[in-house]
Amino acid sequence: MSHGKIMLVGIGPGNHDHMTHRARAAIAEADVVVGYVTYIKLVADLLEGKEVIRKGMTEELDRAIHALEAAREGKKVALISSGDAGVYGMAGPTYEVLFQAGWTPDSGVEVEVIPGASAINACASLVGAPLTHDFCSISLSDLLTPWPVIARRLDAVAAADFVVALYNPKSGRRTQQIVQAQQLFLRHRSPDTPVAIVKSAYRRRQAIVFTTLQNMSDCDIGMLSTVLIGNSNTFVRDGLMITPRGYANKYELHGDGSTREGEKAGRSLSTGLVGWMENLHIDHAEGQSIADLATQHHLPADYIEAVLKMPTADEETAAEETEV
Repeated sequence: MSHGKIMLVGIGPGNHDHMTHRARAAIAEADVVVGYVTYIKLVADLLEGKEVIRKGMTEELDRAIHALEAAREGKKVALISSGDAGVYGMAGPTYEVLFQAGWTPDSGVEVEVIPGASAINACASLVGAPLTHDFCSISLSDLLTPWPVIARRLDAVAAADFVVALYNPKSGRRTQQIVQAQQLFLRHRSPDTPVAIVKSAYRRRQAIVFTTLQNMSDCDIGMLSTVLIGNSNTFVRDGLMITPRGYANKYELHGDGSTREGEKAGRSLSTGLVGWMENLHIDHAEGQSIADLATQHHLPADYIEAVLKMPTADEETAAEETEV
């Protein structure tokens, strides 16, 4: 006999128009709905006739425990998160509680994770196309993560030129984390780097501010804000924040869209892996040291050394022709 089911529901940014059909259906079929009080309010009109368990901001484990207890009673439980349940949401802590309790997928309590649009997606859609190239997200909350760990991640992604979304950037008690994040980014990025601050995306008090990395920490930022920091190519034009995908590196964007000299459609850039390896071998053969090449390309010396030991594409082709 089944002991019930836990549905980890991502309700998206909060507006019903951006909630998936499966998320709405899961809430509809649930006997019990568990969630943070603010998230419960966002779906209040969908909860008629259901048992509702409201929990506070730092009571994530209690939410998971209540969900497991109800599921063991044979009930269907919708444990809701804003955004996506697996992105700073309830999926992780719930599985931790389940495993601690001896749960397995065959133990009778079924678990389903129902995805939703995370804040990074919702906020990006409101400001243009800032995530078109490589990006990552970092939470500035140090309630569960040591600050040195967060700081190392900030420094690494700033140096690597990712577009970055900062979750949980500031609260009434945590006011310096955003300032230190700004300082770490300024070590690697221009002060004029575009920044978009989106508060309460798709909710009643939605607010959007465009600023720069230099002025970021002076803006009105709170727990309901997501901070989007552009990379070295991101720009703002006509109220839109855009990160180019890189088509201009290969194609003539003005005119017939033909490939640039030295490039081929459907093939890696001349500065892609194959071309870069060939040039690296040439530079080394012409006298540049591994240390110099590492400095030039901002890459570890042992990686450069390992690449130089690999055959180039031309050498591989020659070897294949010899074997034939």
